[in-house]
Amino acid sequence: MSLREATFIGFGNPVDPRPVELESWAYHPEAVPLSAMPKDWDLLISGDVLGPTLFELAMDRQCPARRFAQHCMYIYAADGVRQNATSQRKRRLKKFVERAEEVGDEPMQIWAHNCRVLMTRPELFDHHDWMEGGLVRHPRRIGLFNRR
Repeated sequence: MSLREATFIGFGNPVDPRPVELESWAYHPEAVPLSAMPKDWDLLISGDVLGPTLFELAMDRQCPARRFAQHCMYIYAADGVRQNATSQRKRRLKKFVERAEEVGDEPMQIWAHNCRVLMTRPELFDHHDWMEGGLVRHPRRIGLFNRR
């Protein structure tokens, strides 16, 4: 039985879920609605431990929680372009971007484009777009030539 077929039974610790728990929830998000998650759950889980899982969920067109995973990947990316981001985070983000460019569908190619723009022009960071889901709710390619 795959994770997609299994029933989600809950998080051991929702503030620090294991990758397998997050993946299981993503295919059964109705089991625990986002409104029942801890405050700022998206920020809590958008780190290096769950980054690979979130990326795979964001790439999966069949994942019911795909938009949430894409939102978390925007958070992950915004954190990864900060000057004090770890070199591991920067390398991993670059690999995610390259993979999304190569095999991602339109939403993930837009994400990759936006990441590349932000890497080049970090001053274009907009909190609402990157941290509050604006670029997921209203997908668009940010421009290199935006004035700030």
